[in-house]
Amino acid sequence: MSLQSLALIEEWPVPAAAAAVVRADGTVLGTHGPVGRPFALASVTKPLAAYAVLVAYEEGAVELDEPAGPEGSTVRHLLAHTSGLAFDEHRVTAPPGQRRLYSNAGFEQLGDHVAKATEIPFAEYARQAVLEPLGMTSTALDGSPAKDGVSTVEDLVRFAAEVQAPRLLDPRTVAEMMSVQYPGTKGVLPGYGHQSPNDWGLGFEIRDSKSPHWTGSSSSPRTFGHFGQSGTFLWVDPDAGAACVALADRAFGPWATEAWPPFTDAVLAELRG
Repeated sequence: MSLQSLALIEEWPVPAAAAAVVRADGTVLGTHGPVGRPFALASVTKPLAAYAVLVAYEEGAVELDEPAGPEGSTVRHLLAHTSGLAFDEHRVTAPPGQRRLYSNAGFEQLGDHVAKATEIPFAEYARQAVLEPLGMTSTALDGSPAKDGVSTVEDLVRFAAEVQAPRLLDPRTVAEMMSVQYPGTKGVLPGYGHQSPNDWGLGFEIRDSKSPHWTGSSSSPRTFGHFGQSGTFLWVDPDAGAACVALADRAFGPWATEAWPPFTDAVLAELRG
């Protein structure tokens, strides 16, 4: 089966784009574009970094509810964007757990915390814990664990299959990743304005009833994933039994808010059909 809907990326106003859809068993249902080409991930780096943090948790190097980041904050707060840290600055703007303040700084402090606990630089830890075991040989998380990752659609398909049928982590840990942390928390979804509630799991954004949103109008409320400012996204829709990865090389903007939802709806319609 090759999904015809993936060809819609040809209509995106971008220099280059690649996309794929994968099931939990690793079956790739379709690809389109240069799937072996490395793209800058921007914030799609965060789910990969979060997965590495949770490997560290399962190995006993860190605990989810141990102190990390600003005073009163924990590993869990940092993963769920409720530490109170500002977006791109290492300064506190709210008490932990009160607002969903999307924070690159929070993920940078997470990386530092895991590096200190494991005595391994975070990029190297992520490579050993996640990238190597999954065969993601074209992926690197050098630089900021919030936004500096580079990967290919081929590699991210492996990660998207792993998240749907975990081998590196206990399925209960991954279930926690896609469960709302600090329910009812309000905040801004970057690019989409204030959301109440603004639901997140551990490193994954959860669609729920958010509107507007970067996924499709037919995406299930259980859909979770992440998008990046470099024109990238990865979503997993448990109700559809599939995940979609799309990478492009044009910064996120109005083109993406217009192109992505109908693209996702077309993919889901074809999956259901």
